[in-house]
Parts: sequence; structure tokens; C-alpha cells
Amino acid sequence: MKRKVILIVLDSVGIGALDDAAAYGDAGADTLGHIINTCRPPLPHLMALGLGNIDGAGFPGAVRTPDGCYGRLREVSAGKDTTTGHWEIAGVQLARPFPTFPNGFPAELIERFEKAVGRGTIGNKAASGTAILDELGEEHIKTGRLIVYTSADSVFQIAANEAVVPLEELYHACETARSMLTGELEVGRVIARPFVGEHAGAFRRTGGRRDFSALPPQTMLNLLEKSGRTVYAVGKIEDIFAHQGITRSNHAAGNPACMEATFSAMREDFDGLLFVNLVDFDMVYGHRRDVKGYAAALEAFDAQLPELMASMGQEDLLILTADHGCDPCHTGTDHTREHTPLLVWGKEIRQGVNLGTRETYSDISATVLEFFGIQNTLRGTSFLSEIRPS
Repeated sequence: MKRKVILIVLDSVGIGALDDAAAYGDAGADTLGHIINTCRPPLPHLMALGLGNIDGAGFPGAVRTPDGCYGRLREVSAGKDTTTGHWEIAGVQLARPFPTFPNGFPAELIERFEKAVGRGTIGNKAASGTAILDELGEEHIKTGRLIVYTSADSVFQIAANEAVVPLEELYHACETARSMLTGELEVGRVIARPFVGEHAGAFRRTGGRRDFSALPPQTMLNLLEKSGRTVYAVGKIEDIFAHQGITRSNHAAGNPACMEATFSAMREDFDGLLFVNLVDFDMVYGHRRDVKGYAAALEAFDAQLPELMASMGQEDLLILTADHGCDPCHTGTDHTREHTPLLVWGKEIRQGVNLGTRETYSDISATVLEFFGIQNTLRGTSFLSEIRPS
């Protein structure tokens, strides 16, 4: 019988600082706690699954008997970026973080990159993605030079106006940078940041963003693919895993489009994993410190949960989690080193099971692999036996 695991990553929806958060400058971070306590968004369906019952939850909402199984996950990999978090979910743990470049990239690299792509660059510093457009967007339009910048994350970002640099040329420039960023320069992602508009204050990013990830080692996606299962990626999942182990994809952009793609995929007949990333929590609200917008996005997702659950098959499994935090109430605009929530639901699993604090995000991959009867050769401990009826 065909069955699905629907794994949805609520990008950046952390649930309280990890024990080592202070080493990352993130002591006291609590994305969900601060947003819920500040804005009080109604989240009846997430709370019914057990969100407020999670150990250490810093907000009200615990229910007497949750409909789902609930817990939280520790990140054992070094770092707090998108690639690291998703890879750990998929069974890979990194002993050292991807490198960051708070003072910009080496001049020698930038010179080689400019020569290879045939355009000059401006920027080469750590900056907010929206602020740097207002700062350098007009100069870019006048000169045709690419805007190169980074952040506190391990990223090499290239912004270009679509009227100045065609998308295919921008993507080629990103592929060129990706090929150059090796060894000690191997950042987690090279990101294409196309935008439109003619002057500061009117610049707007488009849905043409593309991520060019470092090549991952073997993950649960490869094992699922080798077993003949479908691995259906929605949103930026295919980019995060450099298209490795993915059999189908819908590169939707933004939460509404990604949820529409998820519902569409749910109507299809396949046996395997539906792996979804909802990026707006992080990109649109977390980094921009928009607490009210973040709360509204959580409320919007919560409202879609009943339809999602109703569309599931009898043996399907729903797993909700995150990849890191991005607390808009914390200092700065970057990711925060946090636990991530774990909510699990299915029509044939137990209710109200406290899965506790898991030792690694990789417990998800171990559970998915056991669910499909595939030997786990990766990291992590399955919690499948804890949620199955006795």
C-alpha cells in the first residue's frame, strides 16, 4: 500500500535557546515564545497537536490531551544556518560549521570571480538583503556591476536587477561562484537574489531566487531514492540538497505557493517523502524583525492544518519541525541557535506522546527510514516505536 511522510520545515520557527546558544551570541533567544507572548496569535490546531505541551515551551497553550505526539530537537551540528539544519534533519551531522565572512570575501576570490563572469562587483560585505538594495541598487543599474554580499550565515549572495542582468546570466554567475568556493571558502550556499524596481525605496525581490548548495554527503533522500520511493521536494528543498536524492520537485516561492504545491502533491498517488520548506517565516519576517508579520504567518499556517490533515491517507505520517531559529525579538537580524519543535500526527499513531528533548534533528531521518522499512546507516534514533500503537 502506498503511503507518504509529509515533512514540513517551518523555516526558522525555533522554540528556545540551546545550551550552547551563548557561544553564538544567542542566549535568551526564543522565536516562538517571544512571538506568541507578544502577539498572542490564535494557533488552535498547532496547540491541539501539542505545541504548548513541548518541554520548556515559553508560552501558554498546553492542552490536557494533545491530538499528536510532541517534543523538541537539539541541533548537534556546529552552526545555525539553513543548510546545516536541513542536512541534520536528513541524517548528516557537521563537526565544523560552514565558513562565514563577516568582513567580506578575499579580494583575490572577487577578482577571479569578476574575470570569470565578465562583470565587476560592488558591495562585498555583510549586509541585510533589503538594505543593500537601497544602498547599492541604483549604482548597480548604472554600472551593471553585480551586488555581492554575505550575512552572518555561510552564504555568498549575488543580487541583480532583472532588467540589467537576465536571470540565466545571474544563475550562471552563481554556478561560477559555487565552483570557486571550495576548501576553506566552501560556503553552505550561493544565493541568486534577483530584484526589480528603478530606484531606492522601490526595489523588490522577485520569486526568481535560487540557492546553489554545497554538495551534501549521503542523506535519507539518497536512501529513499535508492529504495525506489518518491522524494518530492517543495520550495527550496531541492536547492538545499543540490538536487541530490530528489525524484520530483516544485520550486514554489513563498509560503502561500508552497502550501498550494503541498496540497497539489497530496492529491498525487506516490509512495515516499513529501519534503516541504516554508521559507517566509525566516526570509520575510524573521530577518526583517517583523514580529506581527511572523505571528500572522503562523496563524495562516495553523488555519491550513485541518485541510492538510484531512487530505492524508490512513497510514500517512505528518511531521512538523524547523531548521533553526530567527527570533525577531532578539538582537540583530540573523538566525538564532535554538531547539526546534517536533509535532507528529497520523490517523493510526498514538496521541499525546511526549517525545521529550531529542538528542539530534537526525531523529527525524531515522524515523522516516524506519517507517519505510529502510535500514538507517545515518545518524539519529528513530522514535517510531514510541508513536505506534502498542
